[in-house]
Amino acid sequence: MIRVAPHLAGLCLLAACTTEAPSRPPAAPTESKAGVSAASTAVVMSGLDSPRGLAWGPEGALYVAEAGNTSVTSQCATVARGQNCYSGTGAITRLWRGKQERVASGLPSLYNAGVADIIGPDHLSFLGRGNLALTIGWGGAPAARAGLGELGRQFGALYSITPSGQWRILADVSAFEDANNPAGGPVDSNPFGVLAEPGSHFVTDAGGNSLLQVGANGEISLVAVFPSTAVPAGPFNPPFAQSEAVPTSVSRGPDGALYVSTLSGVPFLPGAARIYRVVPGQAPQVYLSGFTMVTDHSWGADGSLYVLQYASLPFFGGVGSVIRVAPNGNRTTIVTGLSHATGVLAAPDGAIYVSNNGNVASIGEVLRIVP
Repeated sequence: MIRVAPHLAGLCLLAACTTEAPSRPPAAPTESKAGVSAASTAVVMSGLDSPRGLAWGPEGALYVAEAGNTSVTSQCATVARGQNCYSGTGAITRLWRGKQERVASGLPSLYNAGVADIIGPDHLSFLGRGNLALTIGWGGAPAARAGLGELGRQFGALYSITPSGQWRILADVSAFEDANNPAGGPVDSNPFGVLAEPGSHFVTDAGGNSLLQVGANGEISLVAVFPSTAVPAGPFNPPFAQSEAVPTSVSRGPDGALYVSTLSGVPFLPGAARIYRVVPGQAPQVYLSGFTMVTDHSWGADGSLYVLQYASLPFFGGVGSVIRVAPNGNRTTIVTGLSHATGVLAAPDGAIYVSNNGNVASIGEVLRIVP
């Protein structure tokens, strides 16, 4: 059973109304490496189970999605990378007036022991006074969900959770991928990022390499497909000639356009990740490039973009970092030395929040970083 505290509430999103392109950053922006010692860092939430996306509530509280832990409580489904086994340990935790409290628990989650992967709640976005949109991932072929029986329907979907604790599936994102496969190639789905707006939601399918729009009636439509990129000849090509986009988070930029970050697929080369600018009805355009494994991004009050890099070396090696891209295009590494960081959120006071240790249970944390 999913348990949700009755005080779960939401944030009214405000978006700009224009879609004019902002000034493009310089082709080779300057970068200064600040390092950990140059930023004030404090742990504000701890003991989390695989923390992922972050969001503000209307009361100013900070919410984080927890993908879950490694316990297995029911059957398993065979996928390309092993077996996704039901855990049901997903959660949502909030920080309010210095108190950390898990306000939702028992949400659908999975554990894949073969690749040490925890799958569950990924990103969350509030709209109005308490309507919370939440993505719950899958990470495989949509048809494989049948291996979990009735439980399989809970994965690969966009959820709505009300302040009273009522929850329902708004849209079966993985079913859309199964029926349409807009990017071509293997049929794979993993809903990840979400942006809630009046009348619709935008969802990134990291497995399907697409950005989708979910209408108020639950109908899903395609907004954009993100292309694969060539892998340069070298130690990874062969065998990898192409790297998929793997879109992660979606946001509304200061200019009113949508922005989508990409992780980039195997072999996860440094510099292969991008930020795309998306205007519905038009092909996505590369806005920023040269990043490494971007899991999230967030706009600051001054128009700066904070880009979260999960790692720094191929195949998830090295440390993570946050890069600030100023409105003039200059890049500054705000903090480095992060461990498998998965979410970033800018605060009105200039601080940023990062969910760290996002791929492991019980030691996940949220950091408050003041540049």
